[in-house]
Amino acid sequence: MSGVIPYLMIDGALKAAEFYKAAFGAEVVMAQPPDDKGRTMHVHLQINGGSLMMSDCYPEHGHPPEPHKGFNLLLPVTDIDAAYKRAIDAGATEVMAPQDMFWGDRYGQLRDPFGVLWAFNQPIKR
Repeated sequence: MSGVIPYLMIDGALKAAEFYKAAFGAEVVMAQPPDDKGRTMHVHLQINGGSLMMSDCYPEHGHPPEPHKGFNLLLPVTDIDAAYKRAIDAGATEVMAPQDMFWGDRYGQLRDPFGVLWAFNQPIKR
């Protein structure tokens, strides 16, 4: 692996992995088994050729649940309307419907059920 890999702390990482499979076609590379409270310390996913890692929150170790803000995860796609609809149908919430943008791409945003903001981008063929 190389580059920068997002690592999210999510309240319900194993549930998020299932959602990401349905919404984005994610594949689970590895997941630690849940503890007696149903939390997992590590999940590694592949989405669209890239890695996304996450774990549950562990307040007793200084990692309480916090709102996700100040970033989005950008997902380049070849059919933005179909990818966006798939995510909405899986349970994401529309933030900005896909639209042609001034920079020459088609772009949209949604929020997943765990509070993470996702952006979709597709170059417009001219």
